[in-house]
Amino acid sequence: MARFTRIEVVQKMADTGMVPVFYHRDETVCREVIKACYYGGVRVFEFTNRGDYAHELFSVISKWTRKEFPSMMLGAGSIPDAASASLFIQMGADFIVSPVLNPDVIKTCNRRKILCIPGCGTLTEISSAEEMGAEIVKIFPGTSVGGPGFVKAVKGPCPWTSIMPTGGVEPVEENLKEWFDAGVTCVGMGSALLTEKLIKEADWEKISGNVNTILEIISKLKSKNTGS
Repeated sequence: MARFTRIEVVQKMADTGMVPVFYHRDETVCREVIKACYYGGVRVFEFTNRGDYAHELFSVISKWTRKEFPSMMLGAGSIPDAASASLFIQMGADFIVSPVLNPDVIKTCNRRKILCIPGCGTLTEISSAEEMGAEIVKIFPGTSVGGPGFVKAVKGPCPWTSIMPTGGVEPVEENLKEWFDAGVTCVGMGSALLTEKLIKEADWEKISGNVNTILEIISKLKSKNTGS
């Protein structure tokens, strides 16, 4: 079962402002990436359900993370249905992320008081997700649904909405500024952050340094936007 409450996960996402999104079929690579992100300052990490036997790999990684990095909140992403959500919850997922708005996934998570982040592409979907109890919604692909402009438009009439864009978020200050100025709670970052080149070269130190730099940029942007 999850070690963290859904409110704890949401708060940590809001505090750090960034969630790495990653999958690799090699267990060692997964461990090294999680370790590098942790040393860079990440405390919320999304393992995506992308390959064959991904749930088995997640089980191993989940147990390892709990032992080595107990403050890391490890969730499962790319969860399309309730059966998959139940499977990953049983293997220790601290939160569930879905690419779509599936009421059955949200219900499954709510029964266990686990954070569910559904994927939404319209204001109607966002409103429906919140009605079902979603604390934060994912817009995906972030740029395809309208980018920072879409977020700003949503936050106008619905300032209570917490949004995490994934897809199209770039690890540079100019792009991050657009998203956070628009009002996102945090951003999900995958291949733009954890690049194929760095993974292939096993440059874990570089990944850790990049993560730390991005978190510092986000912290600066969030402080400016809140006036603190």
